Amino acid sequence: QVQFVESGGGLVQPGGSLRLSCVASGFTFSGYDMSWYRQAPGKERELVAALSASGTPTKYEDSVKGRFTISRDNAKNTVYLQMNSLNAEDTGVYYCNAGWYGARTFGGMRYWGNGTGVTVSF
Repeated sequence: QVQFVESGGGLVQPGGSLRLSCVASGFTFSGYDMSWYRQAPGKERELVAALSASGTPTKYEDSVKGRFTISRDNAKNTVYLQMNSLNAEDTGVYYCNAGWYGARTFGGMRYWGNGTGVTVSF
């Protein structure tokens, strides 16, 4: 079964950094583009970063360009999101998934993990 397990979130002050991790299983990780999504309080989930199966290219939502970096370790079936210069607008629950333009389906179903919460506040 496809699973995504996100971790690394927490409370951080404005200007701080966090590194999120996501371990994926149930599919051939190295063959898929991977993405990070964010759902801010009261808002829809949005894609913030994506990374191709080969590691390049990458793409970022405008508000995180220059501050966030997505990377992957295919040997560990893990995708990372390094987040620097965090601000209050980065607060939300972060999820990873397979895909470039949106979350991929597997056997006609779309799977989501529980996400990891990030709160940027003093």
